[in-house]
Amino acid sequence: MYKTSELLDLSHSMAGGRLAGCEYPWQALDSIGKWCVELGESLPAEEYEKRGENIWIARDALVYPTAWIAGPCIIGHKTEVRHCAFIRGNAIVGDNCVVGNSVELKNVILFDNVQTPHYNYVGDSILGYRSHMGAGSITSNVKSDKTPVAVKNGDERIETGRKKFGAVLGDFVEVGCNSVLNPGTVLGRGVSVYPTSCVRGVVPEGHIWKDRDHIVPRK
Repeated sequence: MYKTSELLDLSHSMAGGRLAGCEYPWQALDSIGKWCVELGESLPAEEYEKRGENIWIARDALVYPTAWIAGPCIIGHKTEVRHCAFIRGNAIVGDNCVVGNSVELKNVILFDNVQTPHYNYVGDSILGYRSHMGAGSITSNVKSDKTPVAVKNGDERIETGRKKFGAVLGDFVEVGCNSVLNPGTVLGRGVSVYPTSCVRGVVPEGHIWKDRDHIVPRK
């Protein structure tokens, strides 16, 4: 349930071919900036406009004038980057996405049709196809003691070796409003998280997180 192929449909991201070489999705986090540049330089000029250093934006994307985008970054077709969004670089944002008002992105891959519409922080994270972050929900990407992040599932522990790692959301994940995904959270395909939750560890595919003691299969 942790592997890239078990969480993500790689056909729904321009970075899919590169992610295919990663056994676990978080192994891609050190490479996002480099991938941005490599992919950006290969994009057709009739479809993507280069705006500034290592920033490529699809010509049919809608970027509000108050948004701030730093490179390396790619914004896909028909994506909306709304009022006061802040993209800090190392971001691959897919087609038909929403990066909403006052949303901050940093070192991320957003697959196609991802929505981060209101007051979200997403850092050092990967969001799968059609995943959705409710208003105010965030990824927390650094532990309070600053030690490397591990992915934990019961007694199982996978060391990532990374000081900064937020979350991986599988395809079709729904995160409720004002929830916090703690460092190293992995949500399987089709997981739903109740609003105002504090989530950590691994939630299996097709389950609902109500609280840490009530993680139930979807009926």
